[in-house]
Amino acid sequence: MIAPVYSASPGRYESMDYRRCGRSGIQLPLLSLGLWHNFGSRKPFEDVKSMACYAFDHGICHFDLANNYGPEYGTAEENFGRLMETVFKPYRDELFISSKAGYDMWPGPYGNWGSRKYLMASLDQSLKRMKLDYVDIFYSHRHDPVTPIEETMQALVDIVRQGKALYVGISRYPKEKAEIAYKYLYDHDVPCLLYQDRYNIMDRNPQDQGLIDLAKEEGAGFISFSPLQQGLLTGRYLDGVPSDSRMARNTSLKPDTLTPDLLDALRKLNGIAQRRGQSLAQLSLSWLLTDPRVTSVIIGASSVAQIEDNLKSLTNMSFSEEELAVIDDLFVGKPYSVR
Repeated sequence: MIAPVYSASPGRYESMDYRRCGRSGIQLPLLSLGLWHNFGSRKPFEDVKSMACYAFDHGICHFDLANNYGPEYGTAEENFGRLMETVFKPYRDELFISSKAGYDMWPGPYGNWGSRKYLMASLDQSLKRMKLDYVDIFYSHRHDPVTPIEETMQALVDIVRQGKALYVGISRYPKEKAEIAYKYLYDHDVPCLLYQDRYNIMDRNPQDQGLIDLAKEEGAGFISFSPLQQGLLTGRYLDGVPSDSRMARNTSLKPDTLTPDLLDALRKLNGIAQRRGQSLAQLSLSWLLTDPRVTSVIIGASSVAQIEDNLKSLTNMSFSEEELAVIDDLFVGKPYSVR
């Protein structure tokens, strides 16, 4: 049987709001879809397709990738290439697609960090995997403490001039290095238009370090990833550690993270969410979007139902001063908050 041809929902932009990205023509949906986990070779392609199509049908036109997303490395981009071939090709000009390079991808000195050779080679490989002529934005995924920052930034400039990316951004750069990057790119007529970092109720580092303010001052947007702190800011851990959870597997989220004090704070935060008629995840996303400096929030998902739940956060983004004060009191300066 021939699979039905995908046709995007005619009303896909009716329920999504978009924010302008700094001083640019970029407008991003309030929620973007990140393909870090659950979109690689370990996930059935039909599940990947269902999640991506559901997201696009609801106005999520920004898909955030990187060279080593999967797992396994590169397979999220390969699956996105299959999506381009099978469902998204007619909609390419509606999509805003990113890739990045800066973390471990292949062996040897040219498969990591920020050299010109790595960034150029990585993007060429990413474009082949994703079946694209260009990406909409390409990021230096992290600052390289050894490679001269001018080399990394000039590679980004040349990538745009070669037509392989329309815009460039940086991710996870410390403030003093971000300032240098912004200036170099601006002086070479390829301004940095997006700064990406982890930011959520538990992790306020980008705010505390002045990175969000810096992005605004430099005319860049700020885009948040890990808005739910690897699942801690959902209802998943309110009754302890589920046997099938990331924490139980002792991978990127360690069991000793969930201290009694943190569990108590999460339960109190969940109480606020319930009084607002929200899930804990919805409250956490809404909290981020109350700040107009946050251009978009990157959500991850393992199912269509999770994307559906996350989208409901957009229906209630107003917080009282009392609610915001209580949330700050629960997490700001606490030993279980991320520093």
